Amino acid sequence: MLKLLQRLLQRLFLLAERAANAIFGEHLNPLYHLGAISYWLFWVVVASGLYLYAFFDTSVTEAYLSVERLTHGQKWAGGIMRSLHRYASDGMVLTMALHLLRHFAFDRHRGFRWFSWVSGVLVLWLVYASGINGYMLPWDQLAAFTVTATAEWFDALPVFNGLLMRNFLVADSVNDRFFSLLSFLHIGLPLGVLALLWIHTHRVPQAKTLPPNPLMAALGAAMVVLSVVKPALSQGPADLATMAAAIEFDWFYMPTYALLYRWSPDTLWLLVGGLTLLAVMAPWLPPKFGRRELRAFHVLAHPDNRIIPVKEDESLLDACLRDGLPMAFDCRNGGCGVCKCTVLHGEVALGAYQQSALTAADREAGRVLACVAKPLSDVEIEYEPTAQAARPVAVHEARVVSLDLLAKDVMRVRLEVEGGGKAPFYAGQYINILLDDGQKRAFSFATAPHEQGPIELHIRAIQGGRFTTHVFTAMKVGDRVRFEGPVGSFFLREDGAKPVIFVAGATGFAPVKSMVEHAFHAGITRPMVLYWGTRTLADMYLRELPERWAREHPNFRFVPVLSDPAPGEAWEGRTGLVHEAILSDYPDLAGHRIYACGSVKMVEAAQPAFAKQGLAPDDCFSDAFKLAPRIHAGDADVVRLGGRP
Repeated sequence: MLKLLQRLLQRLFLLAERAANAIFGEHLNPLYHLGAISYWLFWVVVASGLYLYAFFDTSVTEAYLSVERLTHGQKWAGGIMRSLHRYASDGMVLTMALHLLRHFAFDRHRGFRWFSWVSGVLVLWLVYASGINGYMLPWDQLAAFTVTATAEWFDALPVFNGLLMRNFLVADSVNDRFFSLLSFLHIGLPLGVLALLWIHTHRVPQAKTLPPNPLMAALGAAMVVLSVVKPALSQGPADLATMAAAIEFDWFYMPTYALLYRWSPDTLWLLVGGLTLLAVMAPWLPPKFGRRELRAFHVLAHPDNRIIPVKEDESLLDACLRDGLPMAFDCRNGGCGVCKCTVLHGEVALGAYQQSALTAADREAGRVLACVAKPLSDVEIEYEPTAQAARPVAVHEARVVSLDLLAKDVMRVRLEVEGGGKAPFYAGQYINILLDDGQKRAFSFATAPHEQGPIELHIRAIQGGRFTTHVFTAMKVGDRVRFEGPVGSFFLREDGAKPVIFVAGATGFAPVKSMVEHAFHAGITRPMVLYWGTRTLADMYLRELPERWAREHPNFRFVPVLSDPAPGEAWEGRTGLVHEAILSDYPDLAGHRIYACGSVKMVEAAQPAFAKQGLAPDDCFSDAFKLAPRIHAGDADVVRLGGRP
């Protein structure tokens, strides 16, 4: 039933948005700015309310007269301000309700969005409370009805048990202190709304809290015209001794009051309480709108070459904006096409969008709308950055805490980040050591991301190398170094069930060590095998570690390969080039995933050889070469990685 309701609402919204696009254009479509319009109307309410409060007398005898003087004595100032206050309040309820309904219709209230959804429901009820309180202040016939009806309704609750209504049995029971309390509430409740609005939008990256200027001007002009044509007026002074035969009340704020005297207060509480509970629980109620369960994945974004975590049920756009990427966007609702990007690898689910924003040709080329695309796997995308600068890579200060010679030309360097912190990274990424003249030297993390303590690097001596020579001849414990990071697009994809083959050449073992230990920690159980190639056995500086992994983990195998074993080593294992050992063991590499870490020559030789034996381009990852597979359109709401270019 809920799913059918969502589909119906979704179709209605898409039709309405298409019509509004034709009238206003995608940039000024008010249905794409409901949240921002609500914010702006709130400020109109606050500004007009402050003006009204300056002339309002908070005494029971003068409240009605002060409002009348304000309305009629300064018709073109106070009168318009009062009407603006009324219509902006009504507009805020309307836009907030539509905003909430749209998010429900498009299933954008689940996953990590539950917090924004629940806080939005609370904001709406607080706005209702503030508005109903506002109708009590003019102390006209509507105010008297609102006060007594509210008292009767709340008296049905056990906590009050009839106590409230006793204060309104006779006119003398309403005094100046009561009006001071009403005024205090009418200031305090909007402050609560403002606090909740800040909380509500806090988790939305780059949330827009003001609509475009032309839209604000048009809405403002429309409300001024409405204020002149149909001004907000009082309905005669309040008299608790009598009851008005007919009262005009605001259907935006007080629809439940029409039912109060047709149903019992208890029944009305059950209705309101039940609907509120249903709204609050909506993020966890079945069914899920999509065909697949959406969970947390990662996105590799180009040209930034940055890996970004995507929260459960989060769009690509929100994830990229949250991480500071300069991705262009406007409507955030699949209507304008500004946030188009290209999926290079992986699979995404596309939510509903306007066909004009994403054509069939776009889909065929692998283009998606980032605002409605949600990952179904780890994905790789490419987009065109805006002129806004992306968030710079973090720079850290660190201290050398240990130096261990693992082989004659391999040094293990452990660095402790200044302040005892840690630079969060993905298994397979690297850092850039910053030299005094601005030059950089890249080294992969050899530690797994979950490990606490120092960062481990495996540094190989390069003849004539400026930094590596310093490491082997002059560096000592306690030295300070600066580095930036993490950086790099090479990381372990945790999605899928394909067996994994790691290929390491020499110190290419460092990122493999990070990835394998992370895989064990993450509970990955699919088969994994490591082929580590070095020239001699002495160069395989931590051979006992993968041997131990193989003993402790039944899903892991280790195959050492020597290209030129020394005569005295009595080597009886595999020899030759490391990638050739894989080709020999796996005549058909289809259905496998390979991570290659080592010299550019090794990787460049391995990649085409792997492809000839069936390895799909999107299943080969390396820190030395990059593939650019083509994407094609699949099902109606899914884009998948396609074949070779």
